[in-house]
Formats: sequence, structure tokens, C-alpha cells
Amino acid sequence: MKQIYTKTGDNGTTSLRDGVRVAKDDPRINANGQIDQLNAHLGIVRSMLEDDEANAKLIHAVQRELMVVMSHIATPEGSVNPRELHAADLVQQLEDTIDRADYKGGFVVPGGGSTLAAFIHLARTQARTVERTLWTLNRQYPVEESILVMMNRLSDYLFVLANEKE
Repeated sequence: MKQIYTKTGDNGTTSLRDGVRVAKDDPRINANGQIDQLNAHLGIVRSMLEDDEANAKLIHAVQRELMVVMSHIATPEGSVNPRELHAADLVQQLEDTIDRADYKGGFVVPGGGSTLAAFIHLARTQARTVERTLWTLNRQYPVEESILVMMNRLSDYLFVLANEKE
């Protein structure tokens, strides 16, 4: 069995994509931790949706893209990341889905309708946290604009989806 621990992080550092060592509280590591948490929340939501439901497929596509985003966030300046971003395509899919939704407006108190809707709201709030974290990161390490837009649109989509599932 392959060993999971390396002990290389025991001194408070971790590696970026090309092996560059940074502090574990580096803003890029923090941003990726927030994205990882969002991905876990989305996994809960997706597990509660029907497998063939269009929303489950869209959320799975978002989850896969979040992994690419994390790779780009962890790529040091001056290095090239070979993983292609598809965030702009996902923005269009999210907008199309939002536009087709039967959203009647208004806010809801999470947990008042269904467990699924409550978990979607949890994912939505984490998406907003990721968005704020990425804007903070962007001041020090430029973040691709399509990633920032995708995070904004994702939280809008999750709000509408939670409203539908209430």
C-alpha cells in the first residue's frame, strides 16, 4: 500500500504545483482549502440529487472544474499550467440554467423546506466565501477573471436551485 503521509508538511509548509514550498497559511493554500470545502459541500448536494437529473450533471461538471481551478491557484507565478480552464463555458451553462428556473424571487430561511435545500444553501454560502477569498487573493496573485465570474454565478445558481428544492 502506498504511504499517504510524507512528513514534508510537519514544519508548517506545503508545496505549490511545481514543488515550490510555501507556508500553509499562504493565501493560495487558504483559497484552495476554501475551494476544497465547497467541492465537498457540492458532493453532498449531488449525492442527494437523482443521478440523471440535469442539476446533478451540472454540479459534477462544476466539481471537476473546481479541481482545475485549484490547480491554477496552486501554480506559481511564471509557471505554466497545462490544465485548460473551462470556467467561461460553465458560466454560460449556469446562466442558462438560472434563466430556465422557475424562480419567483425572495429570500428563504434555510432549513425551512427540505434537507436538500438546506445543504444547497450551505454550499451557496461556501461559494460566496470562496468568491471573497479569491478576490482577496487576486490583489496579491492575479486570478483568471473567468474563475471569479464563475464563482459569482455559481452562488446565484445555488440560490435559485435551493429555492426550487424548498
